[in-house]
Amino acid sequence: MSPRQDRRPVVTGIGVVAPNGVGTDAFWKSTREGVSVLDHITREGCDHMPVRVAGEVRGFDPESLVEERYLVQTDRFTHFAMAAADMALADARISAGDCGGSPFAVGVVTAAGSGGGEFGQRELQRLWGQGSRYVGPYQSIAWFYAASTGQISIRGGFKGPCGVVASDEAGGLDALAHAARAIGRGTDAVVIGAAEAPLAPYSLVCQLGYRELSTSEDPERAYRPFTAGAGGFVPAEGGAMLVVEAESAARRREAPVRAVVAGHAATFTGASRWEASREGLARAIRGALAEAGCAPEEVDVVFADALGVPEADRAEALALADALGTHGRRVPVTAPKTGTGRAYCGAPVLDTAAAVLALQEGVVPPTPGVFDVCHELEVVTGRPRPAELRTALVLSRGLMGSNAALVLRHGADAR
Repeated sequence: MSPRQDRRPVVTGIGVVAPNGVGTDAFWKSTREGVSVLDHITREGCDHMPVRVAGEVRGFDPESLVEERYLVQTDRFTHFAMAAADMALADARISAGDCGGSPFAVGVVTAAGSGGGEFGQRELQRLWGQGSRYVGPYQSIAWFYAASTGQISIRGGFKGPCGVVASDEAGGLDALAHAARAIGRGTDAVVIGAAEAPLAPYSLVCQLGYRELSTSEDPERAYRPFTAGAGGFVPAEGGAMLVVEAESAARRREAPVRAVVAGHAATFTGASRWEASREGLARAIRGALAEAGCAPEEVDVVFADALGVPEADRAEALALADALGTHGRRVPVTAPKTGTGRAYCGAPVLDTAAAVLALQEGVVPPTPGVFDVCHELEVVTGRPRPAELRTALVLSRGLMGSNAALVLRHGADAR
């Protein structure tokens, strides 16, 4: 095995806290069957907002998953991330001393687009309603984009390379690239992912400037990308965490390899310039394929960005045709997020988790709520589609102009 192959990043653990399920099994069951959980927002203080539909994480009990001393100093988005990280680590059967016998062999990288808005709102209400003496000391850290990285690393005793990608949605895939590069430089494992909690009133108000946000009041029609009725995206909370290891470290531990992180590339084309995102996304796809040593016709499934804005959807369809040629019109395309909403930086990590599970099971999950596709794409709708899957392509674009592509290979391809 060459040094490059020896340091090849592989996924060994998955943890999920999503609107359609807490835990990987619950998430995958709903995703595989195309269950939509979009519904009217129930969070207090949001009933007068023009955004009426979202993907809420329900049934999540932070007190049973996170210790009290961490709960009081962290926001909901970090509660999600810590719980998902615990699940991913348990799935990978790893702790700080398991890789190379040293906590310095394990790092943490997360992505965040919104930070701790719910915690911040609560403290601001106390400030203006009761006075400065009632504002807690943790306000200074709980809202911070890096809070999840910090708390996961402290709680787990992980002292390897740590970082945070403060970005728009595509940052979720960029965090995976950071983890892969850290592994290439000698780190044995990285806990990586993203979780968001953007549904508090304060956070929702901050999103109202996004013209791409759906204002439909009908949960069944609020988020329908690639159709003539596309009217924007639905926001969501939640996310996923993964354990990515050097292949050699995983094999030393005899850990099951779920998938290979084979290639990544990113570009920038400017905020809301969706026509320009065609070129940027196509370039990112080509770059990710080149890094993976993957020919376009080898791609077996595409997990689409699926913004739900007509010009953005058209640009994505054309980018696939540009990068994959005629194969771009034949390869199965799916967007499970139409059943959960877009959890900003958490969305592409959830797609990555779904892609890994799809590769393992040999099935393409459907795109909930979409049936009348108006683009030249082979969008999987209705039922899950059994298929022999060796390579998955995950795409993401952010509202501020980032584009990213990730190539995953089947775990059996790790040798």
